[in-house]
Amino acid sequence: MKVERSIDLPCGADEAWMVLTDWERQADWMADADAVLVTSTAHEGVGVTLAVRTRLFDIPAFTETIEVTAWEPPTALAIAHGPPVRGRGTWALAPIPDGTRFTWIEEVELATPLGWLLSACYAPVLGLLLARSMRGLRASIIARGPRR
Repeated sequence: MKVERSIDLPCGADEAWMVLTDWERQADWMADADAVLVTSTAHEGVGVTLAVRTRLFDIPAFTETIEVTAWEPPTALAIAHGPPVRGRGTWALAPIPDGTRFTWIEEVELATPLGWLLSACYAPVLGLLLARSMRGLRASIIARGPRR
């Protein structure tokens, strides 16, 4: 299943990147994350690993391992999802007048015998979660005020 969403952010790519990769604060704006913990010694770059406690339909569901597989500040980041989800997520930042366009793509499947079916059913929900998360990210950036 592939889900893609974009939003325009009222800041430059450097600032957006800083907010996006502030791992421990992602749960502040990411709709389906209860907590994000860095489990690697590095906090930046390829190889960073995260434990993400995830909610489905606002119910604590599972903790997923995520690994950063591409790191190109401040324009692109990719991650590999670990069990119980498998697949890839990508974030892209592109300059626009008065800000940055943030595009989030998830290509995932639940790692279960009927994962493809469950994933297809969950795709519309994931699209809504991405959109809600992106609105939360935008609100978080606005609340922080301009970077000085």
